Amino acid sequence: MKPIRLLVDSFADADGFNAQMTSARDIMCRLDPVRFHLSTFYLGQPDARLAQRPATRFIKLGDRGQTFRILQEFLWGKHDILFYVKASPAARLYLKLRRKCWDKAIVIGTVESQSDLRNAGTIKPEQIRLWEKTILRSDLLFSNSDSVRASLEREYGLPSEVIPTGVDTKFFSPLPERPENPRPRVLFVGSLRLFKGPQLLVRAAVQFPSADFVLVGDGAMAAQLEAQVREGGVTNVRFARGLDILSLRDHYRQADIFLFPSRWEGSPKVILEAAACGLPVIARRDYQPETVVDGQTGYLGCSDDELLERLGRLLASPETRRDFGRASRALSERFDWDQITRRWEEVFTRLVRRPEGTPS
Repeated sequence: MKPIRLLVDSFADADGFNAQMTSARDIMCRLDPVRFHLSTFYLGQPDARLAQRPATRFIKLGDRGQTFRILQEFLWGKHDILFYVKASPAARLYLKLRRKCWDKAIVIGTVESQSDLRNAGTIKPEQIRLWEKTILRSDLLFSNSDSVRASLEREYGLPSEVIPTGVDTKFFSPLPERPENPRPRVLFVGSLRLFKGPQLLVRAAVQFPSADFVLVGDGAMAAQLEAQVREGGVTNVRFARGLDILSLRDHYRQADIFLFPSRWEGSPKVILEAAACGLPVIARRDYQPETVVDGQTGYLGCSDDELLERLGRLLASPETRRDFGRASRALSERFDWDQITRRWEEVFTRLVRRPEGTPS
């Protein structure tokens, strides 16, 4: 059987740390090269895993003319499926022109956040309109959690299948042996923006002075939070920015608790990464993350006060932290990228049932 030809609308660059780009790379590098031929774009240096993968074609983009080159590939490239289509000018033009150009590729869009984008507070109206004219006009939509699927149905009346976000449980893993921290360490990883809730970590640091708090990330609130810590004389908070993936993993491995107060999410990768590293996770109940089981792998809370109360419980009980951490690691293994990629392979094969001898 001839391989199914996929054009993946993402960048293969090794230094691209956008969550969607890293997810696309994690899927691409695991697809069976005998059954799936890949084409994808890059700007600088492709991810080494993809560079070593057979049946992979890289499309170099320059500093200028990217929209035209991407559109050209969309319309006239030889592919059966356009996967992971992004909200971009090229995708908007393609979805407008494809019928006129007799394009028969199947377009797959992924939805990885709640669909009430206007409630996010940081997304501009023109970005929402572009999302509506691209991702939502795909032939098929896939959500990464039941909550995201329900939100898409509620906001736009659109159906979708669910395939979760994954995690590399071989890379993100606990240290075999780690000396106990002299003081419990609480970790946050994410963009320092209001809806992500990093300000709660500063409040928690004041409330629990016997613990240390580490915020990994950057964003609009970075300077404000650092000033608040400095001017308030809060000495148990540390900020880390611009980390590579190995340094990020070190932070997970050295922490005792992962606190993620974000209100507006789909299925956050950072929760899975923390879980895979054996951390109990405290998160919001708002988006019902399947990657946290309340009272078994961590806690879910509805309010800041409830999250802080749960944090107090874990800080007071090393034994509970260890039990939850082991259960958290076990749960993360159900979301390993190897298993998630097999599900994507089943989808691609289902959509393109090409009998032996049919021209590619």
